[in-house]
Amino acid sequence: MKNIRNFCIIAHIDHGKSTLADRMLELTKTVDVRQMENQVLDDMDLEKERGITIKSHAIQMEHKGYTLNLIDTPGHVDFSYEVSRSIAACEGAVLVVDATQGVQAQTISNLYMAIEHDLEIIPVLNKCDMDNAMPERVEDEIVDLLGCKREEILRCSAKTGEGVPEILDAIVERVPAPQGDPNAPLQCLVFDSVFNSFRGIIAYFKVVNGTMHTGDQVRFVNTGKEYDADEIGILKLEMSPRKEISAGNVGYIISGIKTSTEVKVGDTITHVARPCDKAIDGFEEAKPMVFAGVYPIETEDYEDLRASLEKLQLNDASLTFQPESSMALGFGFRCGFLGLLHMEIVQERLDREFDMDVITTVPNVSYNVYTKDGGMVEVHNPAGMPDLTEIDRIEEPYIRASVITTADYIGPIMTLCLGKRGELVKQEYISGNRMELLFDMPLGEIVIDFYDKLKSISKGYASFDWHMNGFRPSNLVKLDILLNGEQVDALSTLTHRDNATDFGRRMCEKLKELLPRQQFDIAIQAAIGAKIIARETVKQVRKDVLAKCYGGDVSRKRKLLEKQKRGKKRMKQIGNVEVPQKAFLAVLKLD
Repeated sequence: MKNIRNFCIIAHIDHGKSTLADRMLELTKTVDVRQMENQVLDDMDLEKERGITIKSHAIQMEHKGYTLNLIDTPGHVDFSYEVSRSIAACEGAVLVVDATQGVQAQTISNLYMAIEHDLEIIPVLNKCDMDNAMPERVEDEIVDLLGCKREEILRCSAKTGEGVPEILDAIVERVPAPQGDPNAPLQCLVFDSVFNSFRGIIAYFKVVNGTMHTGDQVRFVNTGKEYDADEIGILKLEMSPRKEISAGNVGYIISGIKTSTEVKVGDTITHVARPCDKAIDGFEEAKPMVFAGVYPIETEDYEDLRASLEKLQLNDASLTFQPESSMALGFGFRCGFLGLLHMEIVQERLDREFDMDVITTVPNVSYNVYTKDGGMVEVHNPAGMPDLTEIDRIEEPYIRASVITTADYIGPIMTLCLGKRGELVKQEYISGNRMELLFDMPLGEIVIDFYDKLKSISKGYASFDWHMNGFRPSNLVKLDILLNGEQVDALSTLTHRDNATDFGRRMCEKLKELLPRQQFDIAIQAAIGAKIIARETVKQVRKDVLAKCYGGDVSRKRKLLEKQKRGKKRMKQIGNVEVPQKAFLAVLKLD
C-alpha cells in the first residue's frame, strides 16, 4: 500500500487538465504510441468535439515502482458533482492554473472542495511556454490563495511535456499513501458506474479496507443485493482483469447486474461472509438546479425513453427524473439537471447513444410554496401550483454568484447582474486589475441565458461560479396562456410580477405568428389568475360571399353576411385549436 498514490487533477475550464493527463500517460508509457491522441481519456465523441471533459475518468499508471491512480475531472461548473466524487476517491490533488489567465472562479471553488476533504494540494502552473504567460504574477495569486511557499509551485507546459516528470515526482513525494487495512473486513466506495450491453453494469470503486478476490460473494450495502464478483480488475486504457485488489487501490467489478437501480454511486461494497460494521459516508446527493420536461416525439417511445434515462443515470448520477404528463405533449418525464449545459449534453447524449428524439419544455427551478394552512409544497412546474387563494407566500432559490473579471468590464457586468434582480454583496481586488464580484441572485434568472450574456459582454474574460444560498420570499406569479378561453398547460410559466406583462405580451405576439389561421377568430390571451394582461387575435379565414352580388339592393348583401356570421359562430363552438409543435419550441427560444 505504501507504493500507491491516488490523485486527481482539478482546474478551471480550459486550463489544460486533459492535456496534462495525456503527457503523464505518455511519460509513464501507459498508453501505446499508436493509441495516443489528444484528450485520450475523453472517450465520448461529444467531449472531443466540444473540447470539454464531461465525465471524470480513472486510469492507473506506473512510475519509478509506484502505482499512480489518476482521475481526470471536468472543469465546467455544471459538472462539479463529478469533481466532488473524484475528490472523495483521492488523497491528493494537482491544482492546475493557466499562466496566461491566472486564478479563475472554478479554480477557487474546486480548491475549497479539495481542502474540505483534507487533500494534499500540488499547485502547478501550466502553459508557461506561451508568449503571453505571466508566471510571476500568477504565482503571487496562487501564494495568496493557498498560503504555500513560492518554491512549492511547479511550472510546466502540458503541450510540450516540459516540467511534467517533476510533477510525477512531486506526486510520489507529497501525496500521502492511502490509509486502510488489507486484512480488515471489505469496504469499497462506489464512485462511478457504466452500462455495457454485453456485460451488464460495471461499477468502479476504491477499496478503503480489506481485499477483494475474483469469485467472492459481495453485497451492496444500501440496496442489500448480493452478487458474485465474476471479474475484477484495474483501469488501464482498457479494463485489465486481476485476481485480487487490496486496500488503497482503485478498480472495477463486473457481477452481471442488469437493472440500473441496483447500483448507486456512493454505495459501499462488502463481503457477504464477513461484512463491515458500517457503510462508508458516501457523497451527498446531487441537488438538481434546473428542471425541464422531456417528452418523446412519438408517444409509443415512452418506455424506451425511460430505459434510456435509466442507463444514462448510471453514468451520470446527477441526473434525476420522474414521470409526468401534460395535456399538450402526452406522457414524459420531469428531469432535474445541474445547469443548462448539463441539460444540453443530456439531450445530445439521448440522441446519440440511444437514438431518442425528444422535446424539452421551458427550463425552470423549484419553488417552495407555503399555503395558508401552514403546509409547504415543492413546485417544479407551473401545473403543480396550488390555487391562488390558498397561497400564503412563495419562496424562490437564491444563489451566491462569484464573478472574476478584469476592471474594464465591471460596468456592463454590474448592469447585467442588477438587471437580473441581483444584489451586490461585495467587490474586491484579487491582484493587479482583476476583481471578484459577489452577488446574491435568484436562480430562476440565471437559468435561461445568463452565462452566454456574461461571456459576450466580457469578451470571454469573466469567469463565473455559484453555490446555493437558501430560499427567499419573492413576488412570483403564474402566467397562463389562453387560446379562446382554454388554458394551454405546457405554455404556463412562473415568473416575477415585474417581468410578467412584458413576457406575456411577447409570448402572445410570438404565438400569433405561429398559429395557423382557422375558419374562426382565435383569441390568444396572457393571464395572471383572472386578470388578462395581453391579447392578440389570429384573424379568421373568410370566403368572399359577396362575389356574386353585382349591384342590386344592399339588403341582399347583408342577408348573405348575416348567414356567414351565424355559420362562423356555430363553427367556433365546435372548433378547437391545435397548437403546432414548433410553437412550443419557439417559446423556449423567446429570449
